[in-house]
Amino acid sequence: MSEGSLEAPTRHQIPWQELDFTDPEKIDAELRRVFDICHGCRRCFNLCDSFPRLFDLIDDSESGELDSVSSTDFKPVIDACTLCDMCFMTKCPYVPPHEFDLDFPHLMLRVRALEFKQGKVKFAHRQLTETDRNGKLAAPVAGLANWASKRGNALTRPLLEKMTGIHQDAELPEYQSVSFSKRDQKKPEAAPVSGRKAALYATCFVNYNNPGIGEASQAILAKNGVETEVVYPSCCGMPQLEQGDLARVAENAKKVSAELVQWIDQGYDIVALVPSCALMLKFEWPLILPDDANVKRLSEATFDVTEYIVDIAKKDGLAEGLNKLEGKVALHLACHARAQNMGPKAAEMLRLIPDAEVEVIERCSGHGGSWGVLKDNFDVAIKVGRPAARKALESDAKYVVSECPLARDHMMQGIEKLDEQNARDNIQAVQHPIQILAQAYGLSGEKS
Repeated sequence: MSEGSLEAPTRHQIPWQELDFTDPEKIDAELRRVFDICHGCRRCFNLCDSFPRLFDLIDDSESGELDSVSSTDFKPVIDACTLCDMCFMTKCPYVPPHEFDLDFPHLMLRVRALEFKQGKVKFAHRQLTETDRNGKLAAPVAGLANWASKRGNALTRPLLEKMTGIHQDAELPEYQSVSFSKRDQKKPEAAPVSGRKAALYATCFVNYNNPGIGEASQAILAKNGVETEVVYPSCCGMPQLEQGDLARVAENAKKVSAELVQWIDQGYDIVALVPSCALMLKFEWPLILPDDANVKRLSEATFDVTEYIVDIAKKDGLAEGLNKLEGKVALHLACHARAQNMGPKAAEMLRLIPDAEVEVIERCSGHGGSWGVLKDNFDVAIKVGRPAARKALESDAKYVVSECPLARDHMMQGIEKLDEQNARDNIQAVQHPIQILAQAYGLSGEKS
């Protein structure tokens, strides 16, 4: 099989329960095999910071080859991977079914599973990713929590950095006093769409941090006659996946899928409101629990929210009433949306708006989930995201949005560093493209 096979890439199941999966010697052997292939190719040099770190490590070694690099020096390379999957999806010519069988992100996941097993994940970092608990605790004191976590708070942010390792200049999401799942639901209007019902998987971010994304989604679906129910059993486990806690991910997968399949049985489509969560339901969970019937059914019934709107438009036609926007939209295509292999659905959706000007940005935002807010990573995260921020700034767009709301806020920090006044005065405070569509319909699309 030659380099750059034309066959579609395939992903193997993740054998996380097998002893060999976290065997240090076997992991080291696989790291050295994969790193040597990457060293000979270097096609991924500009995707993230993992690959420049790897190539510099090899180039600066005694022989200029991997054989003179100590395995103890691999950690910075591993730590820089955000599990975005872009090397696997868009760059690597050696992914399965190629005989080299290279899956860089899942190898980094394997290393993190070993580190988690060895107790090397810091306590503070584990607490940062307890999104459900943190959201519930913050809700009754949302005003105080948001004040304390606000960027620029010279009293609290240095202390927060010392206690948790979160960089004091990193933008953090606000908490809401009333979660999305507890808010009044919007009922459908007279329907051009016949028989559609959607269970909206709220996701921890929409539920606790920005219900406005969920409300915009509900309003649009109601406008198009789609009956909706908000369902949120718990987080999908993506934050724990990033840390290698695969047992916890599997636990969440079983819990959430068991509840969501009950809605599938009632004729509901499952619509995830954030792409990282859609990716988990569609692709990651079936690799972690391949024999779980609920997980399999759920993966086949799940849509990303932008994918679902486009599906309605193509099969049934959208309800009338979309109005022209004032101003251009700079749209960042999130890595975890691209990794769903569904095409640029957010761009397709926004182009349904009459005369919409959409500038698509396909570069990495640099955020990488909880990775980009940490003190050790924040400056690198801003550097990695600078090309995306620069393109958004140069587009002179009124709206800068991303399918990943956290990526959008991180890009805004990059834009501020390039042109603080422009970011403050000219760009609207809207995170997600679904909120733009809601505005075009004359529905609420603001952050709430």
